[in-house]
Amino acid sequence: MPPDRDPGLDELRKRIRHSAAHVMADVVTRTYPEAKLAIGPPTEDGFYYDFLVPQPFSDDDLETIEASMKDVIARDLSFELHTYEREEALELNADEPLKTEIIREIPEGEQITTYSHGDFEDLCAGPHVESTGRIPAFKLLSVAGAYWRGDEKRGMLQRIYGTAFESRQALDDHLRRLEEARKRDHRVLGRSLDLFSIHDETGPGLIVWHPRGSRIREIIEDYWRARHRKAGYDLVYTPHVGRAGLWETSGHLDFYRENMYAPMDMDGQEYYLKPMNCPFHVMYYQTARRSYRDLPMRIGELGTVYRYERGGVVQGLLRVRGMTQDDAHVFCRPDQVRDEINGVLDLTFSLLGAFGFDDYEVMLATKPEKAVGEDERWDLATESLRSTLQERGLDFSVDEGGGAFYGPKIDVHVRDAIGRPWQITTVQFDFNLPERFDLAYVGEDGARHTPYMVHRALLGSMERFMGVLIEHYGGAFPTWLAPVQAQVIPIADRHHEYADGVRARLEAAGIRAHVDARNERMNARIRDAQIQKTPYMLIVGDRELEADAAAVRLRSGENLGTLPLSQVVERISREAAPQEA
Repeated sequence: MPPDRDPGLDELRKRIRHSAAHVMADVVTRTYPEAKLAIGPPTEDGFYYDFLVPQPFSDDDLETIEASMKDVIARDLSFELHTYEREEALELNADEPLKTEIIREIPEGEQITTYSHGDFEDLCAGPHVESTGRIPAFKLLSVAGAYWRGDEKRGMLQRIYGTAFESRQALDDHLRRLEEARKRDHRVLGRSLDLFSIHDETGPGLIVWHPRGSRIREIIEDYWRARHRKAGYDLVYTPHVGRAGLWETSGHLDFYRENMYAPMDMDGQEYYLKPMNCPFHVMYYQTARRSYRDLPMRIGELGTVYRYERGGVVQGLLRVRGMTQDDAHVFCRPDQVRDEINGVLDLTFSLLGAFGFDDYEVMLATKPEKAVGEDERWDLATESLRSTLQERGLDFSVDEGGGAFYGPKIDVHVRDAIGRPWQITTVQFDFNLPERFDLAYVGEDGARHTPYMVHRALLGSMERFMGVLIEHYGGAFPTWLAPVQAQVIPIADRHHEYADGVRARLEAAGIRAHVDARNERMNARIRDAQIQKTPYMLIVGDRELEADAAAVRLRSGENLGTLPLSQVVERISREAAPQEA
């Protein structure tokens, strides 16, 4: 749990939201008798309930449901706990096919609980508030389609989203944050800023980068490469496909197959699109006999991988099927692990700070249910990560069962400008792959030893990181990341030549500049540059031409007045370099 969170308040909100979901289900089943119930859990920011209905819900339906929910809340009906044996629960839910399916999966002999308020009773383990009147403030937000249990082969359900809080003020604050988040939606800004697009013809989760978006990505990648070379990483390129045997040895076909695309038959052999880069980096390690003096080896790549994500979870840049990871693997001796993890964390926080993220949460993710390796190895690796975080004085929470199948990991969640957490960085300990591929180095004692391996992606993927950046800055990127840093706007045709000269001087100083010489009114061109969130607008006319100057406006609307061009170049140049953190 992050140090700024109140566990008691979190628990109260969970109870309020779970109770609000029950009230909503009560109202829906009374208002729409043909509706069948699925599930309705609380979430981090609200709640939802899934319904099987003949027709999708409309916005008018949501208003009707919300009004009726207020009536139920005003009646202050008590939430009552009930217990049943299996057959009793099946009889109670005889008209609810989805509830019946859930009940049949509960182990024989296990007691089944429900909660009721008024005449409504729902299969539920709780917890709830004491009565409906203890739901102080709520709001229904939206409706969307959802597959039952995420299975695209099952029927489409209707999911109603809502939120609830312990006070009207807390609800209002949340709704304001939602409105601000709506304005920052990277999918909307991606279109309006001409950064990227997604097409039905190419398929969901596959991104077409436009020139402006490509420019930003290039800046990020060039900066990433420079910082990694400075930190002692060697960069490589690896194939996009590999033979089935590679993925069998790595364990991906056993533990990650559901996220891999179907194999391709090539020359009578099966090949798979790579879901991860690590086996190829292992291949590089094996190309030579390694000595203890060669370690640590830090191998990095901006490697494109392909992972099958269900259509219902693909979302803009944040959840895609083709992604370029800022991936790297560190091969090291056991005595080097602690220093290497610390080095990775140093680089992580420095990189994130350079991009404007200085508020973050750290999580230690432990052994998942599907995993390889002995418990003793897992305990040793987990304790190594835990002690490293403790020695750095970092507050962290534990994500039980959230590790990779081959080892525990550290996840870093950054908070954006409006306080939302985003999972960005992951640092994973791996004792599995080196053994599976029989990796070795010759120790100082002349004997053969197995290296340890640290997987790490600091920015995550270029796609997701770009989506987070867009929402963090609301599309108004800092000057060093802006695709166009200065828009030169000549007032009349006779000023075009001077405008071109201004652009040339800016570009000579390494500033990305563009001349807007369209046959549009000057104010319209200024407004367009502001809509495109260009940091600087340089307006040039007769006075500026004579004075070798430019009238400077910022995208915020601030007018800096007429400044000597040398001063303008110096000012933008200072902002055009990444701010090292």
